[in-house]
Amino acid sequence: MPDQTAPVTRHEVLYGDRVVACFKDRPATLDAMLRSAAARKPDGTALVLGDRRVTYAELDRIAENVARHLVAAGFRKGERIAMLLGNCLEFIFCAVGATRAGMIVVPMNTRQRAPEIDYVLQQCQAAALVYDGECEANLPAPRAEVRRQWVVGSGRAPSFAELTHNTPAVALPQLQQEDTAYLLYTSGTTGHPKGAMLTHASIIHSVLNFQHGYSLHEGDVTMLAVPASHVTGLVALILATINVAGTLVIMPAFKAPEFLAIAARERMTYTLMVPAMYNLCLLQPDFDAHDLSAWRIAGFGGAPMPEATIKRLAQALPKLDLCNAYGSTETTSPATMFPPGSPAEKINTVGRPVTGAHIIIADDDGREVPRGQDGELLIAGAMVVPGYWDNPDATRTGFVGGYWRSGDIGRMDTDGYVSVVDRKKDMINRAGFKIYCTEVENVMSHHPAIVESAVVGKPDPVLGERVHAFAYSPEGGDEADIRKYCAERLSDYKVPDSITFLNEPLPRNANGKILKTELRKMMAEVELSK
Repeated sequence: MPDQTAPVTRHEVLYGDRVVACFKDRPATLDAMLRSAAARKPDGTALVLGDRRVTYAELDRIAENVARHLVAAGFRKGERIAMLLGNCLEFIFCAVGATRAGMIVVPMNTRQRAPEIDYVLQQCQAAALVYDGECEANLPAPRAEVRRQWVVGSGRAPSFAELTHNTPAVALPQLQQEDTAYLLYTSGTTGHPKGAMLTHASIIHSVLNFQHGYSLHEGDVTMLAVPASHVTGLVALILATINVAGTLVIMPAFKAPEFLAIAARERMTYTLMVPAMYNLCLLQPDFDAHDLSAWRIAGFGGAPMPEATIKRLAQALPKLDLCNAYGSTETTSPATMFPPGSPAEKINTVGRPVTGAHIIIADDDGREVPRGQDGELLIAGAMVVPGYWDNPDATRTGFVGGYWRSGDIGRMDTDGYVSVVDRKKDMINRAGFKIYCTEVENVMSHHPAIVESAVVGKPDPVLGERVHAFAYSPEGGDEADIRKYCAERLSDYKVPDSITFLNEPLPRNANGKILKTELRKMMAEVELSK
């Protein structure tokens, strides 16, 4: 059940011109949050990776060592340190140490290649880089502004392990809540990614919303199975767990069989993953053989959860609270959360605005629409970032009056529950009829031959667009049968006009989101070949 003690809020001014509701009682900075956890539970297990276990006292000591080494090396408050690291202990060691040193941490996904890495290093003018030795071949040519590099594992650079011991005697800078703590670059499905400036204040409000929304506490055991470099892994799992002095169990890479085995062994209580990962777990033939009785909160986000997966999880784990969380990098993770214990009829929503969030549903002219009507979600609150790093044009376009323009189409009902219908750019216009792709995808997810699907608009000279579906169907699919199945459940204009069957999962970016841009390219190539 949610935290029964309602958090006290008050209005405060942030970033010069935003008046937002803030938690009255909160850590001043992320470093203060870690120090508090270490003071409360010094001998408690903070991190688990395989056989290695790190206590909070040890994590605090490593943070101090790394911070002092960075300051002694000449790095100043506000300089950027990039991390090309996967899910590993060193990711967290570097992040908490650099934060204590006042540096801005810039996580990158290890699946990125040289041009992508080079763009981020150049755009944020990174002064330091910590990278996984296995990624060394993908590093771009050295940049003059990157003064120092360290490697985790083997490689040409000095070992990052040198920073974790032998503390130099130097003074550390004072941190402020409005300081940028992390730069997280947006997924970049179109054009260059933008560096969202996550501040100490925005992150702290998000982790407190996870704490109160999911009743997280010291006894919780969290599984990190999504990328640590993504806002979900970083904020919803790593920092939210440190905030309550819980235990974080790290998976270097998600594999459903290993996830189930580790979750049972470590008595996992909480995780947050993308829907496809839950589906892969359910497909394991020995799913029921694992003791998952300690699991009480299963958060999901990043994509709509197919209704069929929701029902299968409810049947397999009836005591599990399946909780949607809607947000983005720009909202420092959650803007809405589906509170445990919410009415069953609300399961298809993304929940209600988190404490301190204000959401407006607006039409194309920026005017608020009545409850129940569709429009773009505009989101404000202490968790919304102040803007994009060194990108004033994108900041002006993406933010207005303290509200972030989400680009998502949704609605809010009379009880305050929000439904996200589709991405604005993904909505199909078929001869004037608006079709939300997620509605079609949800229906297709119930067909026994389909593991997952994605719907895109196919250009048509007469109708403007037609409905085209991609379906992952390992055993092959019958297009006529699936169209008939959809026709029995959808308006005729929503039924896919054509279907492409794939014998492998749909393409995704590093954060687990389906790449509809790739699917559109695939569709265009097929049309050209005709």
